[in-house]
Amino acid sequence: MHFAFEDYLLDPVRRELTGATGGIIVGPQVFDLLIYLVENRERVVSKDDMLDAVWCGRIVSESTLTSHINAARKAIGDNGRDQRLIRTVARKGFRFVGEVKETASAADMSSVKVDLTKSTESLLSAPVLPEKPAIAVLPFLNLSGDFAQAYFADGVVEDIITALSRMRWLYVIARNSSFTYKGLAVDMRQVGRELGVRYVLEGSVRKSANRVRITGKLIDAATGRNLWAERFESTLDDIFDLQDQVAASVVGAIVPQVEHAEIERAKRKPTENLDAYDYYLRGVANVHKGSKNAIDEALLLFSKAIELDPNYASAYAMAAWCHFWHKINGWMKDPVREIAEGTRLAHQAVELGKNDAVALTRSGHALGHLSGDLDAGIALLDRALVLNPNLAAAWFLGGFLRVWHGEPDSAIEHFEHAMRLSPLDPEIYRMQAGLAAAHLFAGRFNIASSWAEKAFTDLPTFLMVVAIIAASHALAGRMDEARRAMRHLRRLDASLRIANLKDWLPIHRPQDFATLADGLRRAGLPE
Repeated sequence: MHFAFEDYLLDPVRRELTGATGGIIVGPQVFDLLIYLVENRERVVSKDDMLDAVWCGRIVSESTLTSHINAARKAIGDNGRDQRLIRTVARKGFRFVGEVKETASAADMSSVKVDLTKSTESLLSAPVLPEKPAIAVLPFLNLSGDFAQAYFADGVVEDIITALSRMRWLYVIARNSSFTYKGLAVDMRQVGRELGVRYVLEGSVRKSANRVRITGKLIDAATGRNLWAERFESTLDDIFDLQDQVAASVVGAIVPQVEHAEIERAKRKPTENLDAYDYYLRGVANVHKGSKNAIDEALLLFSKAIELDPNYASAYAMAAWCHFWHKINGWMKDPVREIAEGTRLAHQAVELGKNDAVALTRSGHALGHLSGDLDAGIALLDRALVLNPNLAAAWFLGGFLRVWHGEPDSAIEHFEHAMRLSPLDPEIYRMQAGLAAAHLFAGRFNIASSWAEKAFTDLPTFLMVVAIIAASHALAGRMDEARRAMRHLRRLDASLRIANLKDWLPIHRPQDFATLADGLRRAGLPE
């Protein structure tokens, strides 16, 4: 008896597992476990059942059983998250839930092989997933009841496609391909296979009187799982401006979701199989955490990405940015050498990534801090925004350089725009810290301390944030809170003094430096 399911054929006699692309190698006990689950697919099998059948009653650890279940799932293209074929039944056991066809005759076997061949041909004809994440934006449904309004929904989608196309790390399917699905009821997994994409964005548009409601949903095309969903509402005062606003909002919201999904995917890959992009993604995940250990690990990961791809502009930029983060938190052991290395990496990123918004963003910001050339850093960040006006990091890091340059009100606009673009951004605490610094220099000490406290909640080791908390409380006359913050600041960096503040932050305007120094002096920072 042979068992056929999906694109797989299980032969208990020859002990062979065959898929659409050929034989699949599995260990003896994993094969026995798979056979047992398929043969007993009409019921839930318990842990004891499997131990008796596969291990002949021997005592094995829970982790051994789990690893064998995972291996069986992997062999047939399943996993513990989706459980498409092997399902876990809580506190009961496991059950094979795939549709199985039992075959015994040669004729039956040949028909199965024909089916497998067709599957193979289908796989071969489908586009191969590119190395970088790929996304298709499907035509949005027009729910207005007025077919003449379809142009508005199409315009929104075209704006989103254009905006996403500015992300150099993202592969975006052209409009003409994704619009072939207009008006069709489609399976997202089928769309993913046919277009060769990992992610699909779908949505709808409803106009009523002078208002419009737009919904968007991001889907993992491999599993059909929803990764993100959001609704946007506004008035139709300027229809074309509204299209731009919606596109910016959708792009700003989904890009961190795609990046997060890609980071999680990289984490699931065995370390020995990582390529430059996966090392880069793991590094980005550590940068978001912000702790010293995480940044140290990120720097190593970006270095590995550069080793594998010496032309990887964004990896150079993020490595340079790690050196900036060491400087801002007082973690540098050899400042002269580390600042020189960070500056070298940033210049290399700019040279390799003249049209890479991410590379220009991180390297420009790092250069502003490490070399003190705020004008050059701002110019690079402005160039990044020309290339990608929806990149939240370019907005908030450009805001930081404007804070140090003496433009607090312009900086606040940059931070607020970044937060509108990406309200759930993993770097939201950095945006809050920037707002705190800008309000401090604008003389709004209560607002400054409020934003700084929010950033502190996410990352209590952010030295600049603790300094702003201490200074803003002191300048507002709240000396108990200021001294408490100063004690924490001294624990984070006992070497910080009024005398070396200029080496720490690239503050351009004398009055801004005086404000920070006065606040920290009142809070108790030594001269």
